[in-house]
Amino acid sequence: MRVTFKVYRYQPEIREDAYFDSFEFDAEPTDRVLDGLNHIKWHLDGTLTLRRSCQHGICGSDALRINGVNRLACKVLIGDVGSKIKIEPLMGLTVIKDLVVDMDRFFSHYRSVMPYFVNDEAPPDRERLQSVEARDAYDDTTKCILCAACTTSCPSAWSNPGFLGPAAIVQAHRFIFDSRDKGSEERLAILGQRDGVWRCRTVFNCTRACPKEIQITKAIGEVKKAIVADRA
Repeated sequence: MRVTFKVYRYQPEIREDAYFDSFEFDAEPTDRVLDGLNHIKWHLDGTLTLRRSCQHGICGSDALRINGVNRLACKVLIGDVGSKIKIEPLMGLTVIKDLVVDMDRFFSHYRSVMPYFVNDEAPPDRERLQSVEARDAYDDTTKCILCAACTTSCPSAWSNPGFLGPAAIVQAHRFIFDSRDKGSEERLAILGQRDGVWRCRTVFNCTRACPKEIQITKAIGEVKKAIVADRA
């Protein structure tokens, strides 16, 4: 099939304003959007700048807006989006060049919620046991790959750079509800601040954008309930 990729370009070393560049070429319906971008990069315009790594939906580095929707380019088939494909960088983050955005603020919010296991108790002789039910409490949020598709689809994150964002809250949820972890109280205090979970307006954009189908809005709601219970 003949396809046209309309790609967002921003090359500050050449020109100050952003613009769109169009590329027309043949592709298979089973090719991924990332295959098309690689074709452009390798055969049509080597100056095109984008992030990609594993190309298997695990690293999360190739999250983009594809026809206006946040998705992983390596998971979207060209045949599923049609012959005219518009590619743009993620919203809400500063564009460095072409499709590459500055992720510093995103990862700063991620680090602020203590996204690691906290337990100063002496370790047992073997593993720290946990029931199936206890594991189920946070299993869904272990799937996050930090692609930023959720946070950059969130209107609250667009309007307020200080908002921790869905991805950071998901990462905190994973440890708050881990029965073996001892850092929940401190995390809840962080998330209970002005730019924490209460900035969420329950729009559900984050849930729809997640390539791992994590129930993000549900997880945020559970964190809100945990904060209220902790304050009671």
